Amino acid sequence: MAEKDKKETEVPDVADGKIEDMDKYVYDMYADQIEYYRRTGAANKRYYKNYRAFTIILGALVTLIASLTSSTFVESVGLGWLLGIATPVLAAALTIINGLGQNFQWGATWRDMMLTAQRLEKERDRFLATPPEKRNYRRELQIINELVLQETRAFFQRVLDSEAIPTNQPAPEDGKS
Repeated sequence: MAEKDKKETEVPDVADGKIEDMDKYVYDMYADQIEYYRRTGAANKRYYKNYRAFTIILGALVTLIASLTSSTFVESVGLGWLLGIATPVLAAALTIINGLGQNFQWGATWRDMMLTAQRLEKERDRFLATPPEKRNYRRELQIINELVLQETRAFFQRVLDSEAIPTNQPAPEDGKS
């Protein structure tokens, strides 16, 4: 690898708290976060669309096969046993897919990822429109980190919302637990 390429791909050493090019560092932080949210948002969009398509298709198949099971024509050709097995199997698959969709919340995650990416782009554009001598790098990093933290909190709230959250119970007055 050429020395120039190596330098461009290295993570800056911030152990001493000094970064040589803060403009590049902050811009790269924006760019990396925007790219991450766009990429993961696109993946969640695919998952959501596949989930919805499978839900519709399996729902229709369960109804169709259950209806066909009671048909005299199906009994006359000897397929009643096959459709009798297929109906609960498809219903179980539909239940599994619905459970996965409820647990992973792909649609809401897709929406939140894309909104976070858009907010980051807005802040990046504001950063770039600010003259370099007036840029506040500490504030920029705080904005980036706060947007990421907000989305992370929203993700865990959405995904884990149905779980029991322990509450702080007051200690007994006599000091015994």
